[in-house]
Amino acid sequence: MVIFTTNFGDIEIELDTTTAPVTRKNFLQYCEDGFYQGTIFHRVIKGFMIQGGGFTAKMKEKPTRESIVNEANRGLKNTLGTIAMARTDAPHSASAQFFINTADNAFLDHFSTTNEGWGYCAFGQVTAGLEVIKQIEKVKTGMVAGHDDVPYEPIVIEQVTIKE
Repeated sequence: MVIFTTNFGDIEIELDTTTAPVTRKNFLQYCEDGFYQGTIFHRVIKGFMIQGGGFTAKMKEKPTRESIVNEANRGLKNTLGTIAMARTDAPHSASAQFFINTADNAFLDHFSTTNEGWGYCAFGQVTAGLEVIKQIEKVKTGMVAGHDDVPYEPIVIEQVTIKE
């Protein structure tokens, strides 16, 4: 289990231990390294998702390790409260950024091994703090430093706790 302590409250996430092992290991390594501490939820779209894990409050992108293989084809779905890896248009480009689904987003699930069909790898479930996520969804957003849907008030991951 991973707990994100944010300036809006705590979000507890239980990671899937078998379905997406590469993704889980990658995410936990970023957590253990303290990478997420001080990053923000930099993209918030009500009724869709909240995305974080890559930018500081000044919208400076943090350098990451190499990208990982996309394990979206292993069966987990992008449903309300799941955490998934963010990526570019390239299917195997996820590194540190993640998002939490604030709705059932089946269109993000794997359906083929084409660029359009790979989907986004879900690898865990929010077990506490869904009300915090819903509160984050309500913040005012706009364009900041060339990025859309950025909260005007930074939503900061202040601490990351890993519980066995």
